Amino acid sequence: MVGLRFSSVTLTAILLSACAGGSSTAGPAQTAQTAGSAKRCQGLVEGLAVRWPEASTRLTGVVHREAGLEQPQQGPPGMALPRANLPAHCDITGVMQERTGVDGQDYAIRFHLRLPDDWNGRFLMQGGGGTNGELGDAVGRLAGASAPALAQGFAVLAQDSGHDNARNTVPERNGAAAFGFDPQARADYGGDSLEKVALAAKALIGAYYGGQPRYSYFFGCSKGGQEGMALAQQYPDLFDGIVAGAPGFSLPRAAIGEAWNTQAFASVVKADGRQVTLANLGSSFSPADLGLVGQAILAACDAGDGLADGIIGDFRQCTSDKVLPKLAERRCSGAKADGCLSAAQIEALELIHGGARSSDGKQLYAGFPWDAGWGDMGWRIWMLGSPDGGMTAINVAMGAPSLASVFSSPPRALGSDPAASLAYVLGYDFDRGSAALDAVVPPFTRSAWEDNAARSSNLDGFRARGGKLIVPHGVSDPVFSINDTADWWDEVNRRYNGRAADFTRVFPVPGMGHCQGGPATDNFDAFAAITNWVERDSAPASLPAKAGPMAPWPGRERPLCPYPQVARPVKGSVAMNGEPTFECVG
Repeated sequence: MVGLRFSSVTLTAILLSACAGGSSTAGPAQTAQTAGSAKRCQGLVEGLAVRWPEASTRLTGVVHREAGLEQPQQGPPGMALPRANLPAHCDITGVMQERTGVDGQDYAIRFHLRLPDDWNGRFLMQGGGGTNGELGDAVGRLAGASAPALAQGFAVLAQDSGHDNARNTVPERNGAAAFGFDPQARADYGGDSLEKVALAAKALIGAYYGGQPRYSYFFGCSKGGQEGMALAQQYPDLFDGIVAGAPGFSLPRAAIGEAWNTQAFASVVKADGRQVTLANLGSSFSPADLGLVGQAILAACDAGDGLADGIIGDFRQCTSDKVLPKLAERRCSGAKADGCLSAAQIEALELIHGGARSSDGKQLYAGFPWDAGWGDMGWRIWMLGSPDGGMTAINVAMGAPSLASVFSSPPRALGSDPAASLAYVLGYDFDRGSAALDAVVPPFTRSAWEDNAARSSNLDGFRARGGKLIVPHGVSDPVFSINDTADWWDEVNRRYNGRAADFTRVFPVPGMGHCQGGPATDNFDAFAAITNWVERDSAPASLPAKAGPMAPWPGRERPLCPYPQVARPVKGSVAMNGEPTFECVG
């Protein structure tokens, strides 16, 4: 129903019908508790008083759902996402700030809230991803947790951040990134929508349950991590605990980094005497070539944490002084051939490690640390695309349109052809382009950096009210560099005189790519850690982590240590699995 326009009488009739119909999984006669909850859910339509902080807020859907399996979720092609058993709950959608943008598009902020019958007194807001524009299921999927937050009794909120991919995608204006042409839509995406939907959700919770949550949490990764950082920095009173994974808190500059890395790989294609196309970009490194890269990095740095085990536990000690000689050992003595790396390939890797720079050498975005996950399939899909050219590099497919319209002023239309996005990236001028991140050009009243960045070290308000922040980040993340996150934490630590760990902790995940995957122990429960920290004052000294089934060593267990500590084997120790035990040192 979202986005359709009904009269109040028609909308009320539709919602009453939906509530009266109950769940999509109708069963035996409802218990007295369920019947009471269904009636209370219906009361939201019949006039239960909700004092909306944003006057334009209205409900677009209310239905009471009985306990049962959630609806099937869309997964990658050929892959079905597992479904969870969800409790009986009131399922609510709403909208606010419906308007027409300066680009002639109809915009609004949509939100989705699920209120369980058996509420545990807690509230979770789940973060978005990519360019957002999707409402979100409001189930609260928690990486590493045994059950979604809704199944644990949390009230769960999701939102679309102020634009709708089904309505606001415009092929000639960069597809799903077209909202970047409207100042308010860009600002809402950057973070302006967060407080509005959180306050609306809390108003509904108060009206529905008769009281506010005892504890409020946020959980997100990537763009969701940026949202978590924005909440901690700009709206410190809203949430008690935040998990901000792989935070894109430097989104505009990370987009410049994507362009830089694409140009680096394109230099390999040019050195081969080939035209730079999407397919040729994907073949600039074969899977075997990237295998050689991974071998060289491990040979240089694997033992630096005290154990050669395929995990580079201390990414800071893995320097070019160590890695480049190992790459040189695998360099072709003549023309490029299987089993060796060309000089152009090694130079491209050095450029990516060093990070994006202007013509005068100024660092525009952090470089990427040498790590075992370089060349993992997830890493290469972001950086290069698939080896056969069938899947375009995400750095081009999503990075280029976003850089052109969301992160630059004035925005620039590239069209819908991925080849046009590649041409834009290949011609990107890092001096003029970086200036566009900070430019204020009418009708915009703020720069793209002001709208989309959340990298401040000022957490005074969040710290003062006792908020806690956990930041997991893959060391092999191919889009948001762990170096940027580590530098941010160092800045925070200096600001608070060496006491940053009292309220915020960064957990590097060796080998892990973007939010998950890679040769890594990427299965860990950061959400349990944040709730324990908030509610029991139990700060996480480490995060227990396990390798998934696709890792080189399924089931391997390692602790993830808070930066700058490193997991090192305890000398002489041997666990039941034959491996040493570890401790966080540093």
